[in-house]
Amino acid sequence: MESTRHLEPWNKGKLVGQKPPLKPKDIWAIRIQLQNAHQVRDLAMFNLAIDSKLRGCDLVNLHVRDITHGNQILARAMVVQRKTQRPVQFELTEPTRAAVAAWIEKGKLKPEQFLFPSRHSKSPHVSTRQYVRISRNVTADFASS
Repeated sequence: MESTRHLEPWNKGKLVGQKPPLKPKDIWAIRIQLQNAHQVRDLAMFNLAIDSKLRGCDLVNLHVRDITHGNQILARAMVVQRKTQRPVQFELTEPTRAAVAAWIEKGKLKPEQFLFPSRHSKSPHVSTRQYVRISRNVTADFASS
């Protein structure tokens, strides 16, 4: 006797494909939520991701010196993309500069350090997988609205 076991697809009932972009009101709501929760690193990461439009691998590879000059956060920064090897220039808005400055101060980061260092000794910076987890946690409530 054969037993036929019917397996449900993992994505049954779920929306698949590209998610709709965040609306400006959602971006501001996320920023306020992160500020109220005192999530300094996540706020700096979110703001920097929005302003720079960098891929995750490029964002986690940023050093403090890439966006600072002395103890000031630059209004404009330039990074060479890992995938295309092309330079990308982006502007840092005032809320982003304030969030990044707060993160650098809280983390006591030096110019030669990664902007988002890992807590594990194996990796010098937050992994791209961890960055995706953080992003999903931050944007989970707003992607479907």
